[in-house]
Amino acid sequence: MAAAATENEDILIPLRNWSKDDSGSDRHQLQLRGRTKRSLLRWKESMIQKATVAYGIVELLNRCPENNVVLLEGVDEAKIGIDNFQVVVCKKDAKDTAPRGDVKGVNMISSGLSLSIEEPSYLNFLCEEDGGEKDDEQQLGRYLEVELDTAKAKEKMSVATSKTAGDEKIMSNDRCHDLVAKTLYELFTQEEFPDLSHGDIEPAYKKAKTAQLERGGGGSIVGPDSFNVHTPAISRMQQLDVPTSICRMIQNLLESVSGGGGDAYKTLGEICQDLHLLLFDPHRFMFDHDEARNSGDMKLLYRKDKLYGRDKEETLITDAFCRVTNGKSEAFFIGGFSGSGKSMLVDTLRVNVKNVGGYVIKQKFDAISQDKPLSGIISAVNQLCLKIKDGLSSKRLATLCEKLKDDFGADIGLLARMLPNVCALSPEFSSLAGRVEDGNTSVKMSFRSVSFTLLRFVRLVSSAKRPIMWADDTALDVVHTFLSDTMGSCMFFVGTYRDNEVQVGDAIFDLIENLDISNVPTNKVSLAGLDQKDLNEMISDALCLYPRISKSLSDIVFQKTKGNPFFVLEFMKSLQSRGLLQYDSSQKRWVWNEDAIRAEEITDNVLYLLSKKMNQLSDEMQILLKVMACFGTSTNESVFEYLSKSPQYSGILDELEGAISVGFVVEDGVHVYKFAHDKVREAAYNLIPDSDKEQFHYNLGKTLSTVCSGGGKDDEDTSLLIANQLNHGKESFKKDNLCMTAAMLNMKAGKKALDGCHYKTAYSYLDTAQSLLSDDNWESHYDLNLRLHFLLARAANSSCKYDEAELILQTTCEKARCFEDKVPSYYLLGKVVEAYTTGSSILSQLGETVPEVEAVTLEMAGGMVLETCGMYAEVAGDDWLAKKMEDDTPINILNFFSVMATAAYFCKPMHMAAYFVCKSVQLSLRKGVCQHTPLALMQLSFIAIRFDNASFVSGIAKNAMVLSEKFNLSNRMAEIRLHFYMGAGHLESFQFGASQLRKGFGSGLTSGDANTAFYCAIQGTFFSIISGEKELSLLLQEIDYYLHLLKTYKSEMTRKYLLCYRETVSILIDKGEATAIDAKLSHEDVSDPGNKLLEVFYFHEVFRNYWLGYPERSKYYIKKYGEIVVPRYFEVYVVKFYSALNILDMLKKKMNITKSEEVDEIIASMKIAASHAGPNFKNKLELLEAEQYGVDNYPGKAMASYSAAIESARKNNYIHEQGLACEKAGFYCKRMRYTEKSLEYFKKARKCYEEWGSAMKVDFIQRELDKFI
Repeated sequence: MAAAATENEDILIPLRNWSKDDSGSDRHQLQLRGRTKRSLLRWKESMIQKATVAYGIVELLNRCPENNVVLLEGVDEAKIGIDNFQVVVCKKDAKDTAPRGDVKGVNMISSGLSLSIEEPSYLNFLCEEDGGEKDDEQQLGRYLEVELDTAKAKEKMSVATSKTAGDEKIMSNDRCHDLVAKTLYELFTQEEFPDLSHGDIEPAYKKAKTAQLERGGGGSIVGPDSFNVHTPAISRMQQLDVPTSICRMIQNLLESVSGGGGDAYKTLGEICQDLHLLLFDPHRFMFDHDEARNSGDMKLLYRKDKLYGRDKEETLITDAFCRVTNGKSEAFFIGGFSGSGKSMLVDTLRVNVKNVGGYVIKQKFDAISQDKPLSGIISAVNQLCLKIKDGLSSKRLATLCEKLKDDFGADIGLLARMLPNVCALSPEFSSLAGRVEDGNTSVKMSFRSVSFTLLRFVRLVSSAKRPIMWADDTALDVVHTFLSDTMGSCMFFVGTYRDNEVQVGDAIFDLIENLDISNVPTNKVSLAGLDQKDLNEMISDALCLYPRISKSLSDIVFQKTKGNPFFVLEFMKSLQSRGLLQYDSSQKRWVWNEDAIRAEEITDNVLYLLSKKMNQLSDEMQILLKVMACFGTSTNESVFEYLSKSPQYSGILDELEGAISVGFVVEDGVHVYKFAHDKVREAAYNLIPDSDKEQFHYNLGKTLSTVCSGGGKDDEDTSLLIANQLNHGKESFKKDNLCMTAAMLNMKAGKKALDGCHYKTAYSYLDTAQSLLSDDNWESHYDLNLRLHFLLARAANSSCKYDEAELILQTTCEKARCFEDKVPSYYLLGKVVEAYTTGSSILSQLGETVPEVEAVTLEMAGGMVLETCGMYAEVAGDDWLAKKMEDDTPINILNFFSVMATAAYFCKPMHMAAYFVCKSVQLSLRKGVCQHTPLALMQLSFIAIRFDNASFVSGIAKNAMVLSEKFNLSNRMAEIRLHFYMGAGHLESFQFGASQLRKGFGSGLTSGDANTAFYCAIQGTFFSIISGEKELSLLLQEIDYYLHLLKTYKSEMTRKYLLCYRETVSILIDKGEATAIDAKLSHEDVSDPGNKLLEVFYFHEVFRNYWLGYPERSKYYIKKYGEIVVPRYFEVYVVKFYSALNILDMLKKKMNITKSEEVDEIIASMKIAASHAGPNFKNKLELLEAEQYGVDNYPGKAMASYSAAIESARKNNYIHEQGLACEKAGFYCKRMRYTEKSLEYFKKARKCYEEWGSAMKVDFIQRELDKFI
């Protein structure tokens, strides 16, 4: 009897009593009373509890000292019997009826040995499914660990050894197995083991041995005769509905007494492994699969989500992803033969990505499709939009949409055209996309601009908290752009490739090398076939058989497939379909013919199996597979609907369900179908003889063309489908009189791809269209050729084929019948050849005279500026903005005036740029506004602004912004923004200007105007430096990012600007000790006085030397700067500020008294600047006044002005000048012996400089603070 138990107390129950105490164990009685889900579950729990105890018993015996069961002389074999064991149970309360999970251990009474059984707490997650509802079957499995009381075991061994020294009797394995079989029999049946020692019935182990001998050690058929030894014990267990797996275990134990052979156990360790497996996955290995009423119904039960034999690789890829969640992008490359499990390895990360709130996007390159790599990139990021919408709460989604609107501004329409699913994020984006008319998309957009636009989007939607995992094998240049980005994107790229199909020098290896050069962490693994152990585990799971039994089959499969997982799956399917692998429902297990399987002649290519199986399909289903293979990785159901209207393919829709049932095709979303694996598609495509492939595609295209044109479906979407197929049969076009039809289809397809920013794809279609038209078609189909050539030139230019674009445009200009038809080509041609010369030539043809540079003097240009401003003032009050320019000629003239102005700014004297700007604005003032007017007005505000006309010119700039929104000039926003912040934008905060110019940089690259983009970067970086807008190390990182991009965009002038800025920032951080690079802008680079870089060089020398504390050097460069700079520039007032500070420092030291009047003049001019641009100049004015009051010995006014300067700088976030004001106040208080006040100001200065990121200034202030100690 069991002792009474208190709450949560372990109690001991004799095994015989414990096994009979469970009323849920009699499944036969349950069946008689009626099986319910609840009663069946209780029965299963009972079986698992008994298997748990069985596991404990066998483990206890197996773990006995020296792995032997020692029998002392005179003691019978009852030591291995049901009455020699106790079960340790934990009763939670008095009402507990031994539910699943409370078996805590097993004791062996005679030996006193005990073994504890427990489920490790760290594996509790095995019983959970994402925190949701648990499936009853899944709840049953447990991963158990056992522990023997080693101290007691050693003691018992010592006693046994001393008592049996010289005369020990050790039980043999076969006898031990026989007794274990009897114990387990009684445990599971609650009946005595049948007595076989009397009568004609042969003992079980002898009969097993005889049967084993009769079948010759197993024979060629594995499985069917395994229950030929029908002992009364096994028969009785089957009658009592004990699970077949337990019956088989006891049968194999009885067989082992014959000396082995067949499936007999060899050691207790094997029994332990089988019991552990039963407990870990009872649904698969313990319980019978009653759903299979006959052998044909049973399917191989592979674990679909388990990755076999890839533990090392899975750890590597998981560790890499975890590093990405810390905020830095990383790449992981997986090589391997087709079917080696690359995709499954990638899929193991999906849960991890989801758990951290990230997104997974996946895209495969389709070798058959005409789409080019960039299309795959766009498609992948387009997928991401929907994942974001589904993954974010409405509040977070609204926040993200605001970020997108703020960053992209007017470019959101271009983004929406590129990524249609962006419109799913916000209804507002749909309306913005609709406003981007066809004619308003920039002809400058290219592969690079699309790449950068996608990068802008990825930056905004990704972060360390929401990383993006991208699995892809194509578009490697764009992938490099994304991963090497240092400005905030967070991406984990997983690239997969077939390493038997790539060679050294392939693009994938170039990408790996380039990522290494860009310091992007990169990992690479190669997947070989599974080893024999892992393959056996996979087959054991599929057959629901113990691994020791499935090993004979898996060894043969390994020899045939070399462990390639996909090959294994197909080979096993092949064996099953041909009857070499069968499910025997009478024995409830799989059986196979080893000799026949071993004799199979098979190539090492899985295509052999797939093709063999496909050839056995009906002709109709083979046609379906062929058609799908021609359309690439996936096929929309609409394609089958179109084809079904033709006699040849009338039954194609009816075959889809069959193709899915045989496992060749799977559904991929709504109304989309794809092949189950790349090799399946390859095998399907090989159903078409190589000599017939091109014709098959061509005929398919002809059929689609006929059906779609007849049904009114001749649109751009179907054009893509039809053109893809028709283009395989180009040599047949003339014979079938289809050249014109095919050309039209390809032009439509190219236009569709061009509108979607798929430039290389567009070029492929349009180039095909052109090849189908002969030269004399210009006469017979003039409009078609004109449009086609312009589209082809756009596609070539956007695909970076600049020379080819120029030749196409020149041909177009030669063939065009009138000047109006040439103008669109001139627009694009002007960006390919030298802009100023082209613009001058075109303006002459438009009737405008372009003067020589010498004919336009500085005075003349100045007079034109005043005249133009006067003309503007006269019409400003009228409704001039509503007057629209209707005539194309003045619109074209205005456009090329703008081109000339921009070109003149960089390659001609400044007054030539002013000349063309004035001509542009005057034309608009006379004729009305058009899409080119906003830029002309903004250029005028740039060249005309002074502090004395600031309000008036600012009004011009604001009207320009209004017009740009009216005309939705997303493709020119970068230019407009640049000119605004080079002119009227100086009246606003330099810090705000820096942030807006960053957007201008993004807008410029998005629209394909890289030159303007980088000028925005230059001006924005300048604003950031002089205003302390960004922490210095971050600003340095941003400059390095621009320099990195210039390796692609190639602008030496821009590079020189940025190198100059970088050196300044590096000096401000640590005097360049750790942050400097070798590349610098030297004085020799800017020695030409006419070079615009010279003023930049001088300005930065002024700025650097002042902050370094070198007043004489600063003074020298202030003088040099003043000799070359036109005083209208607002930067002049920044130089004046440092000049005045230098003079005041000299006055403090009594070095130059005569300079006080110059300070007064600077302060007077600073007051004007502060009145117009307070955020930029108010704190500077107050600091100069404070310093002057200090020199003039007005301590009260000096202290008040220092406080005002500090507060103004703080209010406007000029952190460096706030620190400077504190520093100056500290030195003033030190001179005045205000010790505590001085100490306070120095501490504040140090804090400001720390926030600015200038270690150089922090060290300087710290030295001053050390003097107070």
